[in-house]
Amino acid sequence: MEKSRIVAIDLEFQGRKNTIASYLIPHADGALLIECGPGSTLPALEAGLAKEGFTFRDVTHVLLTHIHLDHAGAAGFLSRQGAQVFVHPNGAPHMLNPEKLIASATRIYGDQMQTLWGDFLPVAENRLTVTQDEGEIMIGNLRFLSLHTPGHAEHHCCYLFEDVCFTGDVGGVRIPGYQYMRAPLVPPELHLPKWIETLARLRALGFKRIAPTHYGVFDDADWHLSFLQKILEETENWLEQIMPADPSIEELRAKYETWMEEQSRLLNLDAETVRAYALANPLGMGADGMMRYWKKVRNPS
Repeated sequence: MEKSRIVAIDLEFQGRKNTIASYLIPHADGALLIECGPGSTLPALEAGLAKEGFTFRDVTHVLLTHIHLDHAGAAGFLSRQGAQVFVHPNGAPHMLNPEKLIASATRIYGDQMQTLWGDFLPVAENRLTVTQDEGEIMIGNLRFLSLHTPGHAEHHCCYLFEDVCFTGDVGGVRIPGYQYMRAPLVPPELHLPKWIETLARLRALGFKRIAPTHYGVFDDADWHLSFLQKILEETENWLEQIMPADPSIEELRAKYETWMEEQSRLLNLDAETVRAYALANPLGMGADGMMRYWKKVRNPS
């Protein structure tokens, strides 16, 4: 059977390529998107749709892997254009009323909120559908299987379609050009053992292609998932060496940045790729996530 056409629309986040993708799949009644990116990248999304002959009004469905701003920020806008938005049940209340999500992000990003993320509009209740684990989603003659996949976030979904799995952030961050990736270790729900269990579940499905939101469709899904599991195991081991000394968050950030810089040097990553990783997966946020994981999961008080 002929494969469906999948177009990775580069949202050119903060002017950088290969950082955030929105995946377009045409169908008989328009087009669907897996991920929509933040409100700040709507012009790039509009241009990418136009290149394929579509407008915002032609987007019938948006399948979100999770509600973090870089993945879901534009969903409310698209729902107002007529799109049906799919999201994990734990994320649904925040899509209907994003005030808490926006307030939390504002504490982190301050006066950079609008520049980075743009507007995060609520999704209309009649335009929101919650996913089920191993639930079937039929859009025309296209069949998707939604999978609840914790580890990066409790409210995370992956979508299996034909021979490709759209893995959001639980599939890691992999900028094209190198056999390398990083794990987005952000707070507040980072859980390394659950993440490793998720990867085992995904590997057992046997799909050939993998499409993380950051960034692109890759043909080596088994290698990709195995390498990401290795990263998570190495991260756990690294924390076991670092955290008994009770470092401050500033110290942990510095140590983590040094660790990632060493990897970049060993692989001779070019400057543009390093910048793309920094935008798609900020290291400071990763240190924050690891600190919270260590204190809340590994060593709760």
